[in-house]
Amino acid sequence: MKKIVLAFTLMGTLLMANPYTKEDRIKDMHEMADAMNTIQSGFFYNNYDTVASGVSALSIAIAKVKPPTEEEEDKDIMAQYMNQKVKMSNKIVKNINEKALTILQRFKNGDSAQAAQAYTKILGQCMKCHREIRHW
Repeated sequence: MKKIVLAFTLMGTLLMANPYTKEDRIKDMHEMADAMNTIQSGFFYNNYDTVASGVSALSIAIAKVKPPTEEEEDKDIMAQYMNQKVKMSNKIVKNINEKALTILQRFKNGDSAQAAQAYTKILGQCMKCHREIRHW
């Protein structure tokens, strides 16, 4: 499964060679929300295939998420140092990918409580990003 997620991640990276805009990020956030809803539906219906589909969609969507190009190419060194948006975004992406794989493994092994806990931790990472970057 890790190889599949890695393949999707690499594919998403190659497809995103164009500048990444705020509109792209909004579209990717919608894809992430849809993927999370799919995972949650899989939990409610106790359906592994639905959970796996949601995890796959989440991994693809999160691979594309990054700070917009204008934030990455900010010339002000002090602003880059103070914001740390790029570094923080990359760390959150890594954490979400790890927890998505945990959901899949735990749910497959019949431990739905631990899978739901990993799902909650992903939501925590989402909220962390929204608080820190978007100031919600």
